[in-house]
Amino acid sequence: MGYNPEIHHRRSIRLRNYDYATPGMYFLTLCTQHREPWLGKIIDGKFDPTEDGEIAIAAWQSLPQRFPNIRLDGFVAMPNHVHGILEIVNESPGAGREMVVGAGRGDPAPTIGVGNVVAYFKYQTTKTINQKSGQAGRRIWQRNYWERVVRHDQELTNFRNYIVTNPQRWDCDRLNPRTQCRHDQ
Repeated sequence: MGYNPEIHHRRSIRLRNYDYATPGMYFLTLCTQHREPWLGKIIDGKFDPTEDGEIAIAAWQSLPQRFPNIRLDGFVAMPNHVHGILEIVNESPGAGREMVVGAGRGDPAPTIGVGNVVAYFKYQTTKTINQKSGQAGRRIWQRNYWERVVRHDQELTNFRNYIVTNPQRWDCDRLNPRTQCRHDQ
């Protein structure tokens, strides 16, 4: 079935009128296409990555090289999704800006925000995995992602704990297609 705007409504969970390039902490969740478990397995409460999972982990860890206005915090890869906390910092004027090809000399690109970082991460992992497998055009990630602006220290602590303990809770994870737990709405 193709897209039908009468029945397919994508509800945005983003904060209305919020600039996601604002310095601060952001908790992110990105799911694989169709939630396929191509990133790895959970064995005895620990994540065991596949080669594709290792590519995704390395791509995440390399993000600050591409975007100097971010710092990485907690991160975990799971069989069919990743969770990460990133911080956008504003250390100096122009931090996190790149030169625009074809623009005037010294014209900075727009400020880099969460969406730019996620798009680049998805692009890099998809490109690398598809080149490795010889399957050009294969979709690796779901179209969207989930993010939460971290509002206070306790929330940051909770997200860090969630990330660290996520592999031990895989059997009851909502993103586990074989969950053994009931999730009431």
